[in-house]
Amino acid sequence: MADAQLIERWQHIQEKIYQSAIRHQRDPNSIKLIAVSKFHSAEAIRTLADAGQKSFGENYVQEMTEKAQKLAALNIDWHFIGPLQSNKCQWVAETASTIHSLDRLKLVAPLARYRPQTLPPLAVLLQVNIDYETSKAGTTDFESLCQLAQAVMAQERLSLQGLMAIPAISSDMATQRAAFEKVRLLRNQLAEKLNLNLPELSMGMSSDLDAAIAEGATIVRVGTDIFGRRITPVT
Repeated sequence: MADAQLIERWQHIQEKIYQSAIRHQRDPNSIKLIAVSKFHSAEAIRTLADAGQKSFGENYVQEMTEKAQKLAALNIDWHFIGPLQSNKCQWVAETASTIHSLDRLKLVAPLARYRPQTLPPLAVLLQVNIDYETSKAGTTDFESLCQLAQAVMAQERLSLQGLMAIPAISSDMATQRAAFEKVRLLRNQLAEKLNLNLPELSMGMSSDLDAAIAEGATIVRVGTDIFGRRITPVT
């Protein structure tokens, strides 16, 4: 029964994304769902992977690495979406296809150095702190964002793809959309400055999915509405 409920919630989110895309005149296939599996079991991930979910997001390096080892046969597309310490760059570089949370210059070189030659370049999204919240990571000014982007572009083993943001919590659709619009416009400004295509906008979670899709999200990150409430960390 638990597996059936998990799959039902996942299918509900897929339908929600589809309907939102149609409502906002977007191609549903242009939006990737990342199932955020932090603190949920490898078996829950296996259930969804068997049902067809390809991409999973993790906030903690050790947890992602352990799950990737347990589920190696499934060829899962791992996305690292949490804060990263420089001494753990190797694990992310060796395991994930994408990092959503690059926000400091000191992380660039080790991520590139440890990315295996047998894998494609690590896809990189730069995290921006769009609402200047002291509790959140991310760049807060355009000059720093440009410097970080240029550092990534200088590394052959990294591939700059776009931006990620977690705006301040709001239940108001207009407020949500205004924050996501700022992220989209910042991405466009950066792409023009660098003369580079930056196709990805990782923004939108369970509570603000519709607003993010309305403003151009290409990647949405949903955890609770798929897996249920997180109770205790998985060890």
